[in-house]
Amino acid sequence: MAVGVTRKISAASARAHTRKPNPKAASKISGILIKLLLVGLVGFLAWAYQAVRPPPPKTSGLKDGPPVTASRIQLKDGKYLAYKESGVPKDVAKHKIVFIHGFDNCRHHVSAMTANLSPDIVESRRIYIVSFDRPGYGESSPHPTRTVKSLAFDIEELADQLGLGPKFYIIGFSMGGQVVWSCLKHIPHRLAGAALLTPVVNYWWPGFPSNLSQTAYNMQLRQDQWALRVAHYLPWLTYWWNTQKLFPGSSVIAIRPEIFSNPDTELLPKIISLTMEYQATPRRQGEFESLHRDLMIGFGSWDFDPMDLKNPFSQNGGSVHLWQGDDDNLVPVTLQRHIASRLPWIQYHELSGTGHMFPYADGMADTIVQGLIG
Repeated sequence: MAVGVTRKISAASARAHTRKPNPKAASKISGILIKLLLVGLVGFLAWAYQAVRPPPPKTSGLKDGPPVTASRIQLKDGKYLAYKESGVPKDVAKHKIVFIHGFDNCRHHVSAMTANLSPDIVESRRIYIVSFDRPGYGESSPHPTRTVKSLAFDIEELADQLGLGPKFYIIGFSMGGQVVWSCLKHIPHRLAGAALLTPVVNYWWPGFPSNLSQTAYNMQLRQDQWALRVAHYLPWLTYWWNTQKLFPGSSVIAIRPEIFSNPDTELLPKIISLTMEYQATPRRQGEFESLHRDLMIGFGSWDFDPMDLKNPFSQNGGSVHLWQGDDDNLVPVTLQRHIASRLPWIQYHELSGTGHMFPYADGMADTIVQGLIG
């Protein structure tokens, strides 16, 4: 009895194993799997698109944007530049200076930096200074198509609308120093002189020997090396890289203590006391159109190499000054030395025992401005 049952079960099992698969059922299952994969892929792509796509800026003066409190001019292309004036009135000024702020700064930070400028020098030399929020910063309109070149012409238009005359001086600090290079390239005929204060370098400028730029690049924090790689090679990922939580983004955006050298750390209490009121101003319209776009442009592909520039003042008395601290964690002094060696017409001032924030030190504003205006 048991043997018979076993034989029947074995036979049934054998028939089950030899039964041919149902092609319709297999096709149906395959179709379901393909649909699930497609839905999953579409969902992933939608998530990825939203993740890398920056939010729209909160434009000053528009609905849901911050209010406008600054003096502003409207440029030919419709965007606005917010500005702040100091010194003697421009109609009696002998020396008119346009000051360009740095990364994560605004027009107010320039005023804090020049607060140490001696009133006697301002009055006796009749100095007028105007600072402005670069596009996307503070209360200046975002400029989604901003380039290295475009800001030079924005400055020229700002000077014309404010009536600064045919020639004016420019001073740029840090990332604002990069803009000075653009002005020397694109509007040299409008400049009476220029000063670059620890200007940020682009490691991909072709004028740098590869071994020199690579060594300087490797000295940066690892997270900054990656942040700059993304800004240079994959600029469309810059927003995502600096807002995602998987890997650390730019240490400068995060304001990590490691970015400051010892001389900078000593100056920080003074800088904070001067700028505390304005700490939120640079990013008030969003980080993408201010900080992230600065990275994309500053470390992107330029339309010229600063080391190919010719002396714009060979026929007159103007001069170009480059100031650099030798203990700067943000801008490698070795690269500034190379630039100065390539451009002997630049007056290079290397300051021993100083860091990136040296323009805030006592007496530096007087030294820089008097050196510029002669």
